[in-house]
Amino acid sequence: MSSNAVSIHHNAALLSVVEVTAPVEVTSDMIDERLAAVLKRLRLPKRLLQRVAGVKARRMWEAPEDYLAGAAQAGVKALAEAGVTPDAVGLLINTSVTRTQLEPAVSVRIHDMMGLSPSATNFDITNACLGFVNGMDLAATLIDAGQIDYAVVVAGEDAINLQEATLKNLLSDRTTRDNFMEQFASLTLGSGAAAAVLGRADRHPEGHRILRGVTRAGTQHNGLCQGGREGIYTDSGALLENGLELVMDAWNDTPADWDWANMDRYITHQVSQMHTDAIIESAGIAREKIPTTFPQLGNIGPAALPITLARELDTLNIGDRVLTMGVGSGLNVAMLEIEW
Repeated sequence: MSSNAVSIHHNAALLSVVEVTAPVEVTSDMIDERLAAVLKRLRLPKRLLQRVAGVKARRMWEAPEDYLAGAAQAGVKALAEAGVTPDAVGLLINTSVTRTQLEPAVSVRIHDMMGLSPSATNFDITNACLGFVNGMDLAATLIDAGQIDYAVVVAGEDAINLQEATLKNLLSDRTTRDNFMEQFASLTLGSGAAAAVLGRADRHPEGHRILRGVTRAGTQHNGLCQGGREGIYTDSGALLENGLELVMDAWNDTPADWDWANMDRYITHQVSQMHTDAIIESAGIAREKIPTTFPQLGNIGPAALPITLARELDTLNIGDRVLTMGVGSGLNVAMLEIEW
């Protein structure tokens, strides 16, 4: 394999994956109402979010820092569903993009709120929208190595401040059609939380084996999507084109006997209808094998993929093969195969 970073796992299993839904719904029609004046001035049509991205709504938290409580709640719920006690956890990885402050790590707040043992290592992994897949891959590696028995991977995202900043930017009299479109992707973002528990497969035959994965970097494209608290600026066309090329380079560089073209389910990072259609066409995947949550939830960053997987649990059968896959700004690609 020419350029992929490959991980092969031998004794790691996914024991549970859960979501915590942010309670407040913000529809795309509501955003259109707030942008009515600038849409009229720029002669842009209404319902762009639905037509271009396929996003009808997204969720938001009720108060600042609710994303932390959401991540902790998801972690506690995931442990309960896995039948694992908090004192057995050896590792907590927070994969959120959202953070209230630069220091300390977000993980320390979640570790405290979950009541985990002082012996449980905790830290953040941030890698745009791929953090959760990276977190599961690393946790599986440490389980394989025998360093830990159980790991919790969490993500809690809050898009409200970024969305409000974007709306303020767009309502400026200086807004042009070009800079409206370069900030358009920010309006697709949503809030929510998710968590997964991983453990030793030899102790949990009921678990779902984590088999293998690849990552691939195209960091020469690091300027295509850049964001901070004042907004996210995206070259959407170039991001889609180069991101898809990176995905397919990694996809086509895997061994034939991995047979990733014949998975039972593909759980992708949730961006938009355009991105989903591009993956389906390029990889030749059956549309019914790719569930989507972006129409109702928008793009929830790293939490989007585990939330989508959590919503598919009742439809998966023993022996099904699931490929989690996505591309994040930077650009980076990560894929991880799970046997159900």
